[in-house]
Amino acid sequence: MRFNRMLLSTTLVIVALVIQVSVLARLHLPGAVPDLLLLTVLGLALVYGHVGGALVGFGAGLLADLAPPADHAAGRYALVLCVIGYLAGLAKPDNGQLKSATGPMAVVVAAAIGSTLLYAGVGALVGDTAARHVGLSNLLFTAALYDLLLAPFVVPGIMALARRAENDPLADTGGSGKSADVAAGWLSSGTGLRVGGRRGGLKVKAARARMARAGRIKGVKRL
Repeated sequence: MRFNRMLLSTTLVIVALVIQVSVLARLHLPGAVPDLLLLTVLGLALVYGHVGGALVGFGAGLLADLAPPADHAAGRYALVLCVIGYLAGLAKPDNGQLKSATGPMAVVVAAAIGSTLLYAGVGALVGDTAARHVGLSNLLFTAALYDLLLAPFVVPGIMALARRAENDPLADTGGSGKSADVAAGWLSSGTGLRVGGRRGGLKVKAARARMARAGRIKGVKRL
């Protein structure tokens, strides 16, 4: 992953985790807790693809495992979000543009249900039976409902930020020559001039012709 992806993903994940722990977890809603971290991973995975989604999901889940007041084994949520991020990345559109909101909403519902089932399944393997006491069906319904209601306010904004970072011409820094080409392209996109191109060359020639004409006129006046 490139540096701009890493920086944006880390910032968004940390902000989402802080909001989820300090705000959403304190609402004491019935059933599950709205999973802002999951929605952040989904938004990034729909732009970065399955590999980027898996990496972002693993990092986000690991932070959630280590952040207080986590009461489960470290790596449990990292595994869940890694799988969810990979699968969500497979739904990335080929052209990067979503034609409707139906696809992302379906991905959100499937991810909410899948992450809850996977988290409960991993918990059952390590001896955590908390899901049985709360009621798995209630958790599935509330998780899908809360995430679906929160998704329109989170996923489109995260996808827009990720696409903007992807289109940043300063993001590709593969070498000095490449950086110079990128910088020239950035300047040309902002000014409308093509550095060293045909349009720039024509404008330079026109300016030189005007200067030469002005010099000839001044010479005639002096005579």
